[in-house]
Amino acid sequence: MKFESAKDYGAMSAIGASIIFDDAMAHLSRGERYNLGLATGNTMIELYAQIAEKFNTARSDLSLLSTWNLDEYSLDGKSAVLHDHPLSYWKYMHENLFAKFDPALGFREENAHFPDPAMPDAYDPAIAAAGGLHLQLLGIGFNGHIAFNEPMCEDEISEEAFAALPTRVLPLSKETIEQNTALTAGGDSSLVPRYAATMGMAPILAAKKCLLLACFKEQTAPLKAIIEKGRPTPFLPASYLWEHPDFHLVYTTDKIELRICAPIR
Repeated sequence: MKFESAKDYGAMSAIGASIIFDDAMAHLSRGERYNLGLATGNTMIELYAQIAEKFNTARSDLSLLSTWNLDEYSLDGKSAVLHDHPLSYWKYMHENLFAKFDPALGFREENAHFPDPAMPDAYDPAIAAAGGLHLQLLGIGFNGHIAFNEPMCEDEISEEAFAALPTRVLPLSKETIEQNTALTAGGDSSLVPRYAATMGMAPILAAKKCLLLACFKEQTAPLKAIIEKGRPTPFLPASYLWEHPDFHLVYTTDKIELRICAPIR
């Protein structure tokens, strides 16, 4: 694992963009397919602008880039929100990343994947058939969730069963709805769908690399809990990253105070 501090949001975004670009180019430059797991939210906006700029400047061939988003919202738990829904993750990704790619680089719409609430159980086999995720980009919820894998009590599910959770549709917790209302819905709770298809813990943890970015003061508590706990627990989903063989955390010191006493490997 590696913990890396950045002075502010811009510096964090630059570090994250460089990590992703370098890892992607190590494959794309050799004509190999690259599977990149993507996250959404305010944390990633500048990161995506910088990634697009790096690919455009390098004149990278993006025809072999495949993206796999963590989530997509659903109003009824049975189908994805329309692409023009203000909180659609399809819309977010196209506005913040895909539309910024130079069309001449060859990124293909069919290579942008999102979990489908109508058939969530098809997502994990599709990722596996593509060769698995080379890198999964992650944020962390204020309650410690990753994707929409919400905390569960240890007497409700075992550590092993939680790690094996597949991509699925689930109702969002009250806390997550409130968080997303404040951060992405302009304070209007009615805009936040109550369901989402979310990538499960199993495909996330199977990614070759996991990169977690954090830049909100409210993320301090779950990050400290991960470090203090030192082991995976369903009550803190992001704690499972602790034992991932290639986990990299980048956080901003202007918002987050961490005392790192863990070994760096």
